[in-house]
Amino acid sequence: MTAFTASLPHADEDRVLGLLREHRIAPTSQRVTIGRVLFACDQHLTAEEVLTALRAEGRRVSKATVYNTLNLFAEKGLLRTVNAEAGRSAFDSNTQPHFHFHVEDTGELIDVAPGEVEFARLPPLPAGTESLSVEVVIRLRRKA
Repeated sequence: MTAFTASLPHADEDRVLGLLREHRIAPTSQRVTIGRVLFACDQHLTAEEVLTALRAEGRRVSKATVYNTLNLFAEKGLLRTVNAEAGRSAFDSNTQPHFHFHVEDTGELIDVAPGEVEFARLPPLPAGTESLSVEVVIRLRRKA
């Protein structure tokens, strides 16, 4: 969901190992390799983009391993899942509260700081529930 190139920056291996240990994730070599792509900077990547980047480097990682690792990282709080398009998820390495612009013609996701969006109020919650988060995706199209 980014303007994607196969040569993405890579995070330092020690940084990735620290993140995995901090989130109680066993640091297998494949998880570290995937983490080096994901945690180089704040970015939004699909599983396919991660897989393409790894294969462009000559890494042999299965599609199932990439999906399982991304879902594990999201479950453990290292990534946020952003569902901006039907049937396609991006994984956001910025886990701080924020919102997104989604440029529909390119698939690009752009971060929006939470202070840039205001809500006057939220509706009353159904009985027996509590609010976990508010997800906002503002859909855009490039002007013709």
